[in-house]
Amino acid sequence: MEYYCAYQERCYKEVEEKLYSYKISPSEKEQILIYLIENNFINEERFAQSFVRGKHNYKFWGKNRIINELKFRNISSKIIEIALKEIPETIYLENFHAIAEKNWENSTERKGQKKNKKFVDFLLRKGYETSLIYDKLNELDN
Repeated sequence: MEYYCAYQERCYKEVEEKLYSYKISPSEKEQILIYLIENNFINEERFAQSFVRGKHNYKFWGKNRIINELKFRNISSKIIEIALKEIPETIYLENFHAIAEKNWENSTERKGQKKNKKFVDFLLRKGYETSLIYDKLNELDN
């Protein structure tokens, strides 16, 4: 389990699920989890920060999707708030504009409602804020 946690940042829930797959007793599972936390193999804040950086820098996810994915992994709101500070606002906006413009240019649809809907849906799936999306849509659609 040390190797599993050292290989890649893991959250408590992921490690717990892995231990469950080994079909060990609850007391053994608890002892292993306590050991991993005490020896800093599991650190929720470090996991969240790494997750935020990775998903934004490589998959270009927006804050909404990142928040939802972290909540799904039972990360506390306080830790999520701290982790989101890993993305500087200027870089966040630069990435948003780059991905939005690329999607707009690569769309095979002609101008109109269908193209606008696909554009908005794509950026919503990526997890960007609706106000950002509609501002960008108005800028590109004119």
